[in-house]
Amino acid sequence: MRSLNLSLGDRSYPILIGGGLLGRGDLIFPYLRSPRIALVSNTVVAPLYLDLLAGGLEKVGVGMTPVILPDGEAHKTWESLNLIYDALLAARCDRSTTVVALGGGVIGDLAGFAAATYQRGVPFIQIPTTLLSQVDSSVGGKTGINHPRGKNMIGAFWQPKLVLADTDTLKTLPDRELSAGLAEVIKYGLIGDLPFLAWLESNMAGLLARDGELLAHAIEHSCANKAEVVAADEFETAKEGGRALLNLGHTFGHAIEAGAGYGTWLHGEAVAAGTMMAVELSRRMGWLQSTDADRVRRLMEAAGLPVRGPDLGVARYLELMSHDKKVIAGNLRLVLLKALGEAVTCNDAPQEKIAAAIEHCCRA
Repeated sequence: MRSLNLSLGDRSYPILIGGGLLGRGDLIFPYLRSPRIALVSNTVVAPLYLDLLAGGLEKVGVGMTPVILPDGEAHKTWESLNLIYDALLAARCDRSTTVVALGGGVIGDLAGFAAATYQRGVPFIQIPTTLLSQVDSSVGGKTGINHPRGKNMIGAFWQPKLVLADTDTLKTLPDRELSAGLAEVIKYGLIGDLPFLAWLESNMAGLLARDGELLAHAIEHSCANKAEVVAADEFETAKEGGRALLNLGHTFGHAIEAGAGYGTWLHGEAVAAGTMMAVELSRRMGWLQSTDADRVRRLMEAAGLPVRGPDLGVARYLELMSHDKKVIAGNLRLVLLKALGEAVTCNDAPQEKIAAAIEHCCRA
């Protein structure tokens, strides 16, 4: 088992990574306020892993109230959030009850937002079961739901007490979901870790083949990168750089998700296409060379990811991007690349260059 820590003072928490962890109730018990949890999962993950988790918790005397939601990004809504509240209230869960998320990013975000708001805040544990959630969404405390006008526009910062990433869950992950997770892994290399980017180029075939050691290394390295950034800028308030750099490709990607209809594109797929738009804009800003853009494109393609976005029309992209959370005082703040491995925030990219980058990277 690999272990690292996200340092946030008295709200610090461990991230445990390895195989065979789901049945280890002894790893979870020390982080519970009482021997009772509310387990939030979905109709795909629960049949695979709920019994294993419940069995491990039963061995240490922990009871469970299961809350099983529909699967998919399209259900990251107020309606699903209310299903969690209904279950918590029906079971008379109190402030000592820990909400546990068992699933991917959608379940983690929903369960985390419910934990942040139920009785003004109850403890929360993340047990991510997809590569994307293990390397990104389970770490850092961002929770929320989608709105038709924008992704993750309603939510809260609410840090978990523990992140438990069992790499065995990746064995049942569909190929498309595995590739989607690799988009976020690649992001860490692009924004600030060029040696890791080179490692990914050398080991992408092994990652796609689900080599356990390679996956564990990629997850640990990604989480370590994110933990460092979050510890320095937890609430994304830095005027330049900081936690916002983790959003490389996300402003374009969120527009793809909203414009195409939530669930049509997986989050990682949209981030991949959005990253190519950010790379192309960085090239048009004079910061990257064509060879750099080609290198990123080859890596995305090797990971089985899309490198072109849907043809929503430039005007529609710009309209959706104007609702992004990173808009400050009417100015769109984008994450771009001064060089591969060097990300920056930019709030003065000319609109005509943004439009040209989108047009260049859209599917005809």
